[in-house]
Amino acid sequence: MKTLNRQDFPGAQYPERIIQFGEGNFLRAFIDWQVDLLNEHTDLNAGVVIVRPIDSAFPPSLSTQDGLYTTVIRGLNEQGEAVSDARLIRSVNRELNVYQEYEEFLKLAHNPDMRFVFSNTTEAGISYHAGDKFEDAPAVSYPAKLTRLLFERFSHFNGAADKGWVIIPCELIDYNGDALQELVLRYAQEWELPAAFVQWLNDANTFCSTLVDRIVTGYPRDEAVEIEKSLGYKDSFLAAAEHFYLFVIQGPATLAQELRLDKFPLNVLIVDDIKPYKERKVAILNGAHTALVPVAYLAGLNTVGESMNDAEVCAFVEKTIAEEIIPVLDLPRDELQSFAQAVTSRFQNPYIQHQLLSISLNGMTKFRTRILPQLLAGQQVSGTLPPRLTFALAALIAFYKGERNNETYPLQDDEHWLVRYQQLWASLGDKQITEQQLVEAVLGDSGHWGQDLTQVPGLVAKVSEDLQVILSQGMRAAVGRYC
Repeated sequence: MKTLNRQDFPGAQYPERIIQFGEGNFLRAFIDWQVDLLNEHTDLNAGVVIVRPIDSAFPPSLSTQDGLYTTVIRGLNEQGEAVSDARLIRSVNRELNVYQEYEEFLKLAHNPDMRFVFSNTTEAGISYHAGDKFEDAPAVSYPAKLTRLLFERFSHFNGAADKGWVIIPCELIDYNGDALQELVLRYAQEWELPAAFVQWLNDANTFCSTLVDRIVTGYPRDEAVEIEKSLGYKDSFLAAAEHFYLFVIQGPATLAQELRLDKFPLNVLIVDDIKPYKERKVAILNGAHTALVPVAYLAGLNTVGESMNDAEVCAFVEKTIAEEIIPVLDLPRDELQSFAQAVTSRFQNPYIQHQLLSISLNGMTKFRTRILPQLLAGQQVSGTLPPRLTFALAALIAFYKGERNNETYPLQDDEHWLVRYQQLWASLGDKQITEQQLVEAVLGDSGHWGQDLTQVPGLVAKVSEDLQVILSQGMRAAVGRYC
């Protein structure tokens, strides 16, 4: 069986117009996949050069396959049908190792057709590294490498206003474009680069903040042989991902035309502010996950997919989103409802086995950031506590007992909470405290919650009541009241 290469598998090749910092699975199954679709269906005509941002030999370079690889997109489509689609991606031309090919890296700036820079250098990638200098070949941090490359372009084209770039980071930090721009300007100042360069940076270049959303599971190790057999070639860079994807870019409206999204619409939104979309994702997708985990696990389920195939648990999740999360979010109702429908079908994806215990990591912080804002907002709007979000808090407290059907399971959280819960549950077991006192101790931890939740009218009483039902009748009976 042949390995992928452009000689044995000839096809379209595109002029280099995109620089991509990061060679990982996510960008290949998200950005490069979208570019490939736009290349096929429009005149975008953009080839990608991947720059490996760190000095590592693993994984091997995509250039060993001439930039070719296959995405396997699997999940439930908009009609709720299970689909699996393999696509040979031709948008990537080559991969550069900036540590071994530094001059070649700088030459990317000399190409007049270069227009876009995408990146995913992990959450830690957009950060300041004190030792980075202009003459380093290369500098350590991604922002310093980018600053040097931008200066090369500025110098080569004598500061031409039409030779700036659209810079679109995909790292999972808030306002990633703003953060990256700040660091580039910081290096420009530290390195004492000319004022004209700083002016060009601000005027000729566009830094866009983004929100990216797609579960990319990466190389499908267990099924690789079977997939390669059906494809008819060997591919060491197979990348599996879910059917759903969303790309929100905070940038100028003209970007839609420049990316040819007006000719082939993808699930890409060009917006003035990503904040409400971030809040939507955190509240609906992440919030539903966090509410689901303790309820489903204590009901005897182990994966997200199993949970969504359970009529009661599925109804609990859907009603939580529809009746208690969506009403307090600040986006058009139809947008929120279609996003919520996509979320529930993503949870039902038969190709992804998402273990509830793995999602339970740092559950206390997740509840504070993902659910508490909606719980408090709901109470302020209606004057009553949202019953399911309040129940989810009781379920979370029950989950931290660390026991299901008389068997223990591992808890993963901050040491403070692991110790505190151990003490509280031991005290309840010895009848030194009541359920309500346990709840008061948890909700009164203002260092964690940012406020004393025992002061929220009715919250202690309602959480205590739910906790008592969970402990005395079991999770099945307890959650049945909210389905």
